[in-house]
This record gives sequence, C-alpha cells and structure tokens, in this order.
Amino acid sequence: MHPRTTELCEFLEVQHRNVRATFEAIPESQRDRRPAPGVWSPADVVAHLAMIESRLAGVFSTLIADARARGLRLEPDTSPILPTIDVSKVLDRSRKIVAPERVDPCRTPSSSGWIDYERAHGELTAVVRQADGLALSEVVHPHPVFGPLNLYEWVAFTGAHEARHAAQITEAAATAPSM
Repeated sequence: MHPRTTELCEFLEVQHRNVRATFEAIPESQRDRRPAPGVWSPADVVAHLAMIESRLAGVFSTLIADARARGLRLEPDTSPILPTIDVSKVLDRSRKIVAPERVDPCRTPSSSGWIDYERAHGELTAVVRQADGLALSEVVHPHPVFGPLNLYEWVAFTGAHEARHAAQITEAAATAPSM
C-alpha cells in the first residue's frame, strides 16, 4: 500500500477509535440526553457522523472513478501528507458550524446510529483504500464551509471532523440534564 494511503487510513482509524472510546465512556442511560433543545446528544453526534461518512464515501467514490476515467496519474510522492494539511479550523470548537438539514440528526433522525456509523466508516475507509497510490491532490471538490479541498485534504478533514465531534460528545455528556 502507498505510504500516503496507509497514513490516511491509520489517521481515520485513530479518530474512529477515539469517538468510540468517548461514546462508550458515557453511561448508556445518558447517551440520548440533549444538553438543551436543538443541541445534539452523544447519540445524535454519532448519527451525524454516520450520515456524513456515508455521504462522503459516495462522493469520494464518484470523484475517484471520474478521475480514473480521465487518466488520474499515480502518486509519485511518498512523503507524509498529514503534516502538510491544516485541520485547525475543523478542530476549533469555538467556531460553531451549523450542519445542513440533510446531516442534522435533530431534523433527520437515524434509527441505529452506532451501527450506521460503523458501516459508513467502513465504506469510507474502503473507498480510501481503493484509491491506493493515486495522486489524490489532483482531485478537488468544494466543501461548503472550507472551500475547495483535494481528496487528501478531504480525508484529513474527515478524521478531524471525528475528533471535533468526539470533543462534542464529551461536552454534551457533561452538560446534559440529569434525570
């Protein structure tokens, strides 16, 4: 496997394990409690991650297939890619980012968040692995908040998005009203 593919897949797995550990540290009876009306519960956050990663797996798959059809070259550079990508804006929890309705679990409820999240995460990781060795810096797609991102940046964004929401799960659990 190309070193950049390995690096990105490992980053996604570390972030995914962090979300899981954060979520599982919350008693089951508190996972559905919203800190306030319209504010996501830990279970809502997981449902949101499932929606996002499922959508991204589809988008990435289409972008990669189109780029292959156009003759996307192989990646000649084996240097680490993550240190070149600034994900600080994604991780900054002081900056509120409003999710579009289609990925807002308060507006589009999910029946089995964790199961959906595991499936979506697996699909996303599989798509990244299928792009092994391709020059993903040449495949660019706009992000609604952060502007045009190449696929290396999109994958790093996805891992940082998981880290952002792991912090949100902790915050939600700490501020949810007791029953």
